[in-house]
Amino acid sequence: MTDTVDTKAARRAAHRTSATGAQKRLGHLAMLGFASLVAVSFSLGALAVPHIGPMALNAARFLIGIMFMGMVVKVVLRQPLPVPRSPWRFVILGGLMAFYFVSMFMALRVTNPVSTGAIFTLMPLLSAFFGFLILRQVPRGWVIPSLILAGLGSVWVIFDGNIEAMRRFDLGKGEVIFFAGVVAHAAYASLVRFYNRGEPVIAFTFWTLLATGILIALFGVGEIIATDWSDLPPIAWVTIVYLAIFTTAGTFFLLQFAALRLPASKVLAYNYLTPTLIILIEGLLGHGWASLSVMAGAVLTIFGLIILALSPER
Repeated sequence: MTDTVDTKAARRAAHRTSATGAQKRLGHLAMLGFASLVAVSFSLGALAVPHIGPMALNAARFLIGIMFMGMVVKVVLRQPLPVPRSPWRFVILGGLMAFYFVSMFMALRVTNPVSTGAIFTLMPLLSAFFGFLILRQVPRGWVIPSLILAGLGSVWVIFDGNIEAMRRFDLGKGEVIFFAGVVAHAAYASLVRFYNRGEPVIAFTFWTLLATGILIALFGVGEIIATDWSDLPPIAWVTIVYLAIFTTAGTFFLLQFAALRLPASKVLAYNYLTPTLIILIEGLLGHGWASLSVMAGAVLTIFGLIILALSPER
């Protein structure tokens, strides 16, 4: 009995600690890669949206992503994938991520991307809340101020530097639906560390992907059946494969890798960088550059994230 209590106490203490040195830097680099992969998916996804429904696209990406991650696990571990202990953990984690994806598409049916983007900026602050609630991680020093600073820059970019558009922002049904999804995603970052039992990150990622994919497929079964898969244009398949390998398997792995090394408040803060990276990618693709006013918001976001990365965890 004493050993069990000691083990639980040690696990709670580990939840409050963060990596240092090279492991800490790798955690930040992982989330920088995460934001970059997500940003590319927006530009690529915009080309595929007219050809395939969101539920069918997500089901296909998760199917390919699960198969890809399964092969990676087999090559890296060089042994059969171990059956996880307490598989209910992955049902919860997969359920949270599936709920996030579903709520996003439900919200976009009744609201616009700008409004959902504004709600999305609440995620890092919510992740700091869940980090304290679940892991007892207390944000120190400049963490909260830098989150707010980066968030303000991100909001400025999302609204295209238009104060009138910010003033007209209305909290409607779509925004409430997506807010619930954002809460689920924010809780996920803390629960990754809370539920990890020492499994390799790639194995942990595989089981989470599998649970998420199954739940999304169940929700979108009607759209999946109705999709004419043989008639999809090449851009749709290119997008599906990119999303499957990079924005599904890749980002799940990077997020879980970082969540085991950084406080929850710092992990999801890199989502603030996504609008800025989209501006850069769209400009490089020849789709036009943002105004200097919007660029100023992007610089503010980057400045806030630099302060966040350099601020101590303890």
